[in-house]
Amino acid sequence: MATQRRKQISVLTMNTTAFTVCFAVWVMFSIIGIPIKTGLELTDTQFGLLAATPILTGSLIRLPLGMWTDKYGGRIVFSLLMLSTIVPIWLIGVATQYWQFLLLGLFVGVAGGSFSVGIAYTGRWFSQERKGLAMGIFGAGNAGAAVTKFVAPTLVVAYGWQAVPKVYAVAMAVTVVLFWIFTYSDPEHKVGNHVTVRDQLAALKDIRVWKYCQYYSIVFGGYVALSLWLTKYYISEYGFGIQTAALIAAIFVLPSGVIRALGGWLSDKFGAHTVTWWVMWTSCISLFLLSYPQHQVIIKTIEGEMILNLGLNVWVFTVLLFVVGIAWGFGKASVFKYIGDEYPHNIGVISGIVGLMGGLGGFFFPILFGMLVDFTGINSSIFMLLFGITCWSLIWMYTTEVRGVKTLQLIASTGEEAAAAETESRRRAALADLEKIRRKEAGKSFMNSRSDHVDHKAELP
Repeated sequence: MATQRRKQISVLTMNTTAFTVCFAVWVMFSIIGIPIKTGLELTDTQFGLLAATPILTGSLIRLPLGMWTDKYGGRIVFSLLMLSTIVPIWLIGVATQYWQFLLLGLFVGVAGGSFSVGIAYTGRWFSQERKGLAMGIFGAGNAGAAVTKFVAPTLVVAYGWQAVPKVYAVAMAVTVVLFWIFTYSDPEHKVGNHVTVRDQLAALKDIRVWKYCQYYSIVFGGYVALSLWLTKYYISEYGFGIQTAALIAAIFVLPSGVIRALGGWLSDKFGAHTVTWWVMWTSCISLFLLSYPQHQVIIKTIEGEMILNLGLNVWVFTVLLFVVGIAWGFGKASVFKYIGDEYPHNIGVISGIVGLMGGLGGFFFPILFGMLVDFTGINSSIFMLLFGITCWSLIWMYTTEVRGVKTLQLIASTGEEAAAAETESRRRAALADLEKIRRKEAGKSFMNSRSDHVDHKAELP
C-alpha cells in the first residue's frame, strides 16, 4: 500500500513526464513544418496557420477537459486524452497535401489540452503551501518544446521529416502505459454530483478570470507562438541551417519551460502579484529592444557617406530572448498561483478557462506573425505585436492590482475616518445635551431656592 507522500511524488512525476511528451507533440510542426513549407511552397501566413492549427484544438478543448477532470478525476481523463492522439500523430507521416496536414493537426492538437488536466490533477494532491511549487514543477513540462527542438531536427536530417511523427506516436503509446501504471486516483478530489456545468461555468462572470486570461495569453501564448516561430526566424533573419537554428532557439524554449518550477516557488514565497508584476516589466523592456529592426543609417561626411549597420546581432538578440523566456517561465507559474489561491475548489474549470485563452494566444500569434511579415517584410514586427500586448497587460494590472488596491485602501481609510468623525460628533452632541440638562436643572434649583427665600421673608412680622 503506497503512502500518501509516495502517491504525491509518483503522480507529480508521471504528470510532468506525460505533459512533456504531449507538449513535444503539440509543437512538432515548428520543425517538420519547415521542410513541409518548402515542399509545398507555402507563404509565411500559410506556415503560421499550419504551425498553429494544433494549438487551436489544444486550446478549445482545455475548458471541457478541466471540467471533466474535476468530475471524473485526472487519471482516467489524461489517459484517454493521450490514447486519442496516437493514430493521428502516426498519420501525419504519410500525409502529402496541405489540407491533410491541417486536418490531422486539429486531431493531434488534443495533446495540448493535457495542461488543464494535469494542472488540476496535480493541484489536488498538494496542500496550499506546496501547491505553487508542485504546479510549477508540472508546468516545467513546457520543456517538451525544447525536446522537439533537439530531437526533431536530428530525425529530419537523418531520416526525413516523416520519421518525426512516427517516433512521436510510439513515444506517446509508451507514455500512456507508464502513466496508467504509476498514477493513482482519489475520490475526494472529484467535485460532487450536485455541481452542474452551469455552476462551473459561472466563473466566466468573474472579471478576475478574464484578467488572468490576459496575463496568460502573453506568458504562455507568447511562449508557444515563439516556440513555433523562432527556428524559422533564425533561418530567415540570420541565415542558419535548420539544426543550428533549432539549437539556438532552444536557448529560449528550454529555460523558459524548466524555470517554471522556480517561478512556482517564488510565487509561494513572495505572492503571485509581485512575481507577475516584475515579469510584465521585464518582458515589456526586452520586447521593446527586440522590436528594433535591422536597418542602415547613412551619414554624409566631408569625406563621403558613412554607412552604419544598426540592429541586433544574433548573440544580443538571443540574450534578450533568454531574458524574456525566463520572465515568461516565472509568469506561467505565478498566474496559476493566483488561481490556486483564489479558486481552490474550482481549479479545474478556472485553469481550463485560463489555459484556453492562453492557448488561443498561441494559435492566433503565429498567424498574425505570418501576416505581419508578409505585409511589412520586417521579421522583428512579431516582437512589436508582443510588446503592445504586454503593455496592455501592465496597464490592466496597474489599474486593478496596484492603483486599484491603493484606491480601496484610501476608501477604507476614508470610511474609518468618517466613522470616527461621526462617533466624535455624536459624543460631543451628547455632552452638549447633558450640559443643557445640567444647566436647566441648575436653573430650576436656583428658582426654587429663590422662591423659598421670598416666602420666608413674607412670613416675618
